[in-house]
Amino acid sequence: MASTNSGTESNNGHSSSSEPETPQIRPVRMPTMEEVRAQEVWDNCAVRGVVSGVMGGGFGFFMGMLLGSLENPIMQDELTTKQKFIYQAKQMGQRSWSSAKTFAVMGLIFSAVECVVEKSRAKHDMTNTVVAGCATGGAMSARGGPKAACAGCAGFAAFSVFIEKIFDRHG
Repeated sequence: MASTNSGTESNNGHSSSSEPETPQIRPVRMPTMEEVRAQEVWDNCAVRGVVSGVMGGGFGFFMGMLLGSLENPIMQDELTTKQKFIYQAKQMGQRSWSSAKTFAVMGLIFSAVECVVEKSRAKHDMTNTVVAGCATGGAMSARGGPKAACAGCAGFAAFSVFIEKIFDRHG
């Protein structure tokens, strides 16, 4: 009896290999209420700015620790090991605090401005990045005067576009 159906059962119910397979349509999963609420919270520009500021501060802290540990005292031959250690710890602390503040402000300004521009234009494109980069660079270098603010605006906007091109977020 098994020999009578051997031709059709060897394919396991599939058609011959000459026919193209049609992809199965997967069902759409609707987001849960918690996911919708989380997205609504993240869409708030103030939340985005604060979270980016905190993350930027953390990144700046670790960068400052790294760069502060690389500094050598000017008169290192005259210092004892304990004095070198204390000097190094102070340098790391000062550098990490300074970098943390700078990166926190930078992250907050960039993220908040990009979010506000994106919401006001209702578009997600490179223009948002350019405007946010210009505002961030100008604000960060404003203490140096108008020329420094313009240079900071242009430089940070160009850097932001370069980073966006690398990550290809708007492609």
